[in-house]
Amino acid sequence: MRCAGGPDLSPAASVAIRGSGVAASACAHLLTRAGLRVASEGALRPPVPSIMLSEAALALLRDIFGRPDLFADRPRVRRRLVAWGGRPVVVPHDAVLLSEDDLQSALAPLAMAIAGEADFTIFAAPPLPEGSLRLFGDRGAVAARVTVRSPACAQECRVEAVPAGWLFLVPAGEGEGWLMGIGAPLDALLADSALIAPVIDMTASASQPFITAPRIHAPLCGEGWLACGTAAIGFDPICGDGTAQSVREAILASAVLSAIAEGADAAPLLTHYRSMLIAAMRRHLQLCAHFYGSGGQGDWWRAQHAALVEGHGWCTAQLAKLPEPQFLLDGFRLVPRQAAA
Repeated sequence: MRCAGGPDLSPAASVAIRGSGVAASACAHLLTRAGLRVASEGALRPPVPSIMLSEAALALLRDIFGRPDLFADRPRVRRRLVAWGGRPVVVPHDAVLLSEDDLQSALAPLAMAIAGEADFTIFAAPPLPEGSLRLFGDRGAVAARVTVRSPACAQECRVEAVPAGWLFLVPAGEGEGWLMGIGAPLDALLADSALIAPVIDMTASASQPFITAPRIHAPLCGEGWLACGTAAIGFDPICGDGTAQSVREAILASAVLSAIAEGADAAPLLTHYRSMLIAAMRRHLQLCAHFYGSGGQGDWWRAQHAALVEGHGWCTAQLAKLPEPQFLLDGFRLVPRQAAA
């Protein structure tokens, strides 16, 4: 996964952002604020119908956009009811509930047109100029709109492991919710469900299958470009940290390009970006391995756990080839570790 040094940028450099979503919006805002010229080109894909924005992700977005009251009026999920290899337990939780359309409307990028070709491109959506996705597991998922019978579900999400996979129920307004099934068709998963099946009625057919296994694009950057957000790495939804990770990537990507525009050497900065994302993936795989090692005993669970362990080893081997991190984030800027010390 080699990253070329990329072009020398000036303070008036131009950056094209390909894709939509929280990472693209955050990059556009941060780079525009840093004085770079930014053009955004949205991706043509169906919006995600329901997003749980964690407190960590919300705090980052409020800081980036300078809006301390961002989404303060939105409904919240206050707890998780989890049945994972044992009796159901209640876990405190605090997340804002909204659609991707709502999120995009609130974070509309501040971009200007660029005459000619941009000096650098951030890919927040496929296709990327080169490389391919490396998946750590085989976890197809589907989602469906459901009617929720229990009023308690208005402020809680439910997570349940069953022999063939797991189910994830999130509220979506008064008496409604979104149900995601991972590992097997929804009807097969619901047949073994004691926590979620009794409180829902299916009201629509399931979506087309989509990928939920952890994944990373290789390479993460190249001559004049880098990948960011879910185009760079994707997290398993079991962790609930995917949106926050996309925002963190946007902060780091913007800091890297801002530093290059100020005259810093591109090669070590892009290497730092690459190593930070691989390290984030390795931490995520370790967390997922704990969940998939305890969720069930069947062949599917064992196969997913083995893939996560193998992926952790792959990330470790990649990091062993890279130098120790040379930079630290200071707010939204990267500084050499020596200066920070």
